[in-house]
Amino acid sequence: MEQGYAVGSPREEPPTLLVVEDDPTINQALTDRFAAEGFRVVQAFDGPGAVTAHEQHAPDLVVLDLMLPGFDGLEVCRRVHALRPVPVLMLTARADETDLLVGLGVGADDYVTKPFRMREVVARVRALLRRVDRAREIAAAQQPLLVVGDLTIDRSTRRVAVRGASVHLTPLEFDLLVALAEEPGAVRARDELMREVWGWADAGRTRTLDSHVKSLRAKIGAARVRTVHGVGYALEADPREAQPPGPVTQAARP
Repeated sequence: MEQGYAVGSPREEPPTLLVVEDDPTINQALTDRFAAEGFRVVQAFDGPGAVTAHEQHAPDLVVLDLMLPGFDGLEVCRRVHALRPVPVLMLTARADETDLLVGLGVGADDYVTKPFRMREVVARVRALLRRVDRAREIAAAQQPLLVVGDLTIDRSTRRVAVRGASVHLTPLEFDLLVALAEEPGAVRARDELMREVWGWADAGRTRTLDSHVKSLRAKIGAARVRTVHGVGYALEADPREAQPPGPVTQAARP
């Protein structure tokens, strides 16, 4: 299903969305709405079908239900990011913190809980796509390398290394790290980070930021990202208690 993309898009072609939802009614409702908004839409109804569709169509973004037949949305995240990192908007009826942290840890960039308003889902998708476009534009315009202590960030290749060892970050984790690394030691306010990295600021959804910070700490060393309670976060140039990075894996790409 294809229609023209909305007027004013910076992209040459309409973005392709992969909608993964096992409920046919919800899947079709999302598909119809996205098509009406000007997106190209590919549908999948279970975990294996989602991975196959990702391989065949290389979508720009995945709208992904958490509970799926075959295997769940968390496993879909793991498998699609192993093939080609892509922004993921998770749909879930389970909004407790444990599920959220696990979901974001495997590469879900944002989430919407059921029942949801269709316009909110569309807004989240547009915000994620804007973030990807903005990250590419910034990377092209700025110096590619950021070095903060023994942490090296290459914006041109979207690769990160800690003491020379490569660290795998999801696309949004990478953008969050860059936002902090541009001003080492400086405290970045939570709402400022939300606007810069996610493209919006919503006081009711700052748990999304906290979850990504927790995942980022686990990958680059907990002491590297300092919490300033009631304000925000700062990246430390010389953390004394930073833990070694995890196994070497592929780099994050938008």
